[in-house]
Amino acid sequence: MAPTDETGQAARHASPPGTPPPAGPPPADGGTAQGARMPRWLPRAMVLALALVGAFQLGTWAFHQVIGLLINILIAFFLALAIEPAVSRMAARGVRRGFATFLVFIGLVIVVAGFFTLLGSLLAGQIIKMIEGFPEYLDSVINWVNDTFHTDLRRVDVQEGLLHSEWLKKYAQNSAAGVLDVSTQVLGGLFQLLTIALFSFYFAADGPRLRRALCSVLPPARQAEVLRAWEIAVDKTGGYLYSRGLMALISGVAHYVLLQALGIPYAPVLAVWVGVVSQFIPTIGTYLAGALPMLIAFTVSPLYALWVLIFVVVYQQFENYMLQPKLTAKTVDIHPAVAFGSVVAGTALLGAVGALIAIPAVATLQAFLGAYVKRYDVTDDPRVHGHRGRGEGPGPLTRARGLWTRVRHRAGGGSREGSG
Repeated sequence: MAPTDETGQAARHASPPGTPPPAGPPPADGGTAQGARMPRWLPRAMVLALALVGAFQLGTWAFHQVIGLLINILIAFFLALAIEPAVSRMAARGVRRGFATFLVFIGLVIVVAGFFTLLGSLLAGQIIKMIEGFPEYLDSVINWVNDTFHTDLRRVDVQEGLLHSEWLKKYAQNSAAGVLDVSTQVLGGLFQLLTIALFSFYFAADGPRLRRALCSVLPPARQAEVLRAWEIAVDKTGGYLYSRGLMALISGVAHYVLLQALGIPYAPVLAVWVGVVSQFIPTIGTYLAGALPMLIAFTVSPLYALWVLIFVVVYQQFENYMLQPKLTAKTVDIHPAVAFGSVVAGTALLGAVGALIAIPAVATLQAFLGAYVKRYDVTDDPRVHGHRGRGEGPGPLTRARGLWTRVRHRAGGGSREGSG
């Protein structure tokens, strides 16, 4: 039987055994097999992105680990700027700069140590006095309560209630458990003070060498700018400390007058405490400064403690809104609103440290940038002073006269028409 066309065509298309199958038809879109492969740059880009993310995370972690050290270095730098004038004067008279810095630091340590020693002895004596006189204070309070509210309280009952109260037991347990934490904080604070003192000593003693090293990597034009900025920073920091010292003096004198008038013991020492602490400890300095005089005044009379509290609050408002803006603007040469805003911003960024160094930092930046801002003479225009020019329209008195004249003419015209 002869093969049909279909079977013959199938036989012609059949492949002999052992041969590979024919290749399929080309893709309809004209692409190639190589186009489906991953681009060569993609793995490198992924590795680079992962490396950048890892480096960012590592840098963030490292920055958070050393943020305390950086803040201490910043404080040490501003402290070195503050003592720079004294060290430079002594060095100009032939004293070695390192020895001059050592003498300035010794003077500061003696003053600070003497101040805290005097206050510590005063505070310890007053605490002992308060403990010895506590029964008398308690009796006076109990008598006042009995007379006012017609009760029958006794000191023995009150003391037994306090000694057997759950609140006192919990307080004693918490205090015993927190002794280790307090000791750790004290040791950490001493280490921070030592770090700040060490860096500030190096910054002050090796100030010329530090400036020379910094200028050696800059072109001559930039060197002059850096040296000028350094000089401005020294002047502004010194001016800020001068203003703080002046406000401390005014505050101490004012509180001394009050404490002396009330007959509070140790009035000179308490006045010095209020002046120094309220000005050189930001944020909480005012409350620490006012707490000690109130405590001492309470040993004399509770009413005197209330008077001290009222005076501290009133004087603080006067200082914040009247005295501090004017003195800061004159010594640091910045606007009071800028000074207040810089303190708020510094507190938000660095806390108490930011509040302390915000004003000299902003004053330095403002004085440095002021040399590069081009200024022009202002025209003698009345609008600059907040007054309207004469050619811009009639004044209020002229307008009032014109209005009165029009009203009279209308009234006169109406009367003539009625008579006609």
